[in-house]
Amino acid sequence: MSHLRIPAHWTIQRSTPFFTKDNVPSALLTHHNTAEGVFGQLCVMEGEVTYFGFPDKDAAEHEIKVVIPAGSFATSPPQYWHRIELSGDAQFNIHFWSEQDKGDQPLFSAR
Repeated sequence: MSHLRIPAHWTIQRSTPFFTKDNVPSALLTHHNTAEGVFGQLCVMEGEVTYFGFPDKDAAEHEIKVVIPAGSFATSPPQYWHRIELSGDAQFNIHFWSEQDKGDQPLFSAR
């Protein structure tokens, strides 16, 4: 899961600012997924972020757990339900990749 390859011809459509425990959007801490045709790339600058993947939006138990340390990244495939947890010193951002320009279309959805 942590190294699913983003197709080489895809491009970054948007990137978030850096988030910490103080400003992380609550949607990222609960079940959410990337949109159809959108990969998420979570890049950790400090601390660590733990990624939990779920088989569907209603699943209570995760099927995948990936701990992403500082200096590393993980990818989340299109339409895969997941959530994250942060260490107290975590700082990270997310790049959203797709094959086509998504314009103003939403790049993720929450439960």
